[in-house]
Amino acid sequence: MVGHERPATKGITMYVVTGATGSLGRLAVRQLLDRVPADQVAAVVRDKGKAADLAARGVELRVADYDDPASLRGAFAAGDRVLFISGSEVGRRAAQHQAVVDAAKDAGVALLAYTSVLGGPKADFDLARDHQYTEQAIIDAGVPHTFLRNGWYTEVYTESLGQVLERGALVGSAGRGRVASAARADYAAAAVAVLTGEGHENKAYELSGDVAWDLDEYAAEVSRQSGKEITYRSVTPEEHREILTAAGLPEPVVALLLDIDGAIARGLLAGTSGELSRLIGRPTTPLSDSVAAALRS
Repeated sequence: MVGHERPATKGITMYVVTGATGSLGRLAVRQLLDRVPADQVAAVVRDKGKAADLAARGVELRVADYDDPASLRGAFAAGDRVLFISGSEVGRRAAQHQAVVDAAKDAGVALLAYTSVLGGPKADFDLARDHQYTEQAIIDAGVPHTFLRNGWYTEVYTESLGQVLERGALVGSAGRGRVASAARADYAAAAVAVLTGEGHENKAYELSGDVAWDLDEYAAEVSRQSGKEITYRSVTPEEHREILTAAGLPEPVVALLLDIDGAIARGLLAGTSGELSRLIGRPTTPLSDSVAAALRS
């Protein structure tokens, strides 16, 4: 595979972000540009057109697709420090991620920072399986790495705030389980800190918000800020399945949502290790701030 390696830029470290046009990827690229010159930043994208704004800022665009191993041979170069953002296609990610790991190994990257899941090998919910596979693949490849075991994004809830306000309620089967969420920008900041910092090789960080909350508290916060009474309707997993199915969601999505709420109910996303705030050098974004930002948008 040596013939497919990109030539390293002599004396210059390149900071590479995969999935750079996604929500987390864009935040990471923008925060990198606050720390390093644009000519040291590369964005791996499937569609150059969607990254025109990044190119306009001087970011190098490298076109590759997780589903096309051949394209990934041009995505990395020897000495690159890479933020490997996990794919979004649950059920297909094992093969996709293996292709990225193989390409990173063949290129000789200096660091592969992978966005994994809170709990890593100890997480017992379905969503964690692809991440566990990928962590092991990276270890087996012998690539210098950092596992960024991200907890829940607050935006998972606030991005559907309009629907909640319209219905006056949110429904779930998480019971009184707590979620130590943080804003995507917090997780992006941690990734950039690792990518541009020293001493993070072959470490795993359990990343989560400073404060855990439950859905009753979330509903109360939305009520307080919106001036509209919002309630949390806690249902059984069976009832939740019926509601989601009746709403027209496909079975794989229904299964995923039930699996996540089950993990929350078991306390698997409630940990507050403090590692995220330590990496970013500030407290994580409070739930109230995220709700306020969503209401303004």
